[in-house]
Amino acid sequence: MKKVYVFLADGFEDVEALIPVDVLRRGGVDVTTVSISDFPLVTSAHGVNIEADIMFEQGDFSDADLIFLPGGMPGASNLFAHKGVCKVVVDQFAAGKKVAAICAAPGVVLGQLGILEGKKATCYPGFEQMLDGATYTADLVTVDGNVTTAEGPAAAFPFAYDLLAQLVDKKTSDQIAEGMRFKHLINA
Repeated sequence: MKKVYVFLADGFEDVEALIPVDVLRRGGVDVTTVSISDFPLVTSAHGVNIEADIMFEQGDFSDADLIFLPGGMPGASNLFAHKGVCKVVVDQFAAGKKVAAICAAPGVVLGQLGILEGKKATCYPGFEQMLDGATYTADLVTVDGNVTTAEGPAAAFPFAYDLLAQLVDKKTSDQIAEGMRFKHLINA
């Protein structure tokens, strides 16, 4: 079973974190939410309190198939300010393993860590200048090697299905998308 860690910082964008968690779990992926604050409860950008599965200090993260960073502000800035998160992301990328970020997180975290150098990437409009060394695509979802980036809240479903296809397979991803009525939505 594939293993994913989702780092949650105060100010994360609700749907950008929870839609991928939901879709990946439906697809049989072992997803662990990780609070990087001093408490298990993390407050979203819209005031929703989410209890993370573990605290950052409890995690090893070496078994991760994917490290995922939700966007939102100040969530993305809080992720970048956490030295431990930055080390995990850099180590994951350096090992050739998958890293994913959505909305502000591709620029605020991945860009500033140098992970996007020479890659194609997307992000929430206005954060393009932070995609240091990347070619900005303006697409909903961009995959370049072991890095997947997405634009913003509306991209949360396509982003999640893409990650599921990468981690499990396209057939499973398509079945989950159909069961959640996403295919019906995009074909309407």
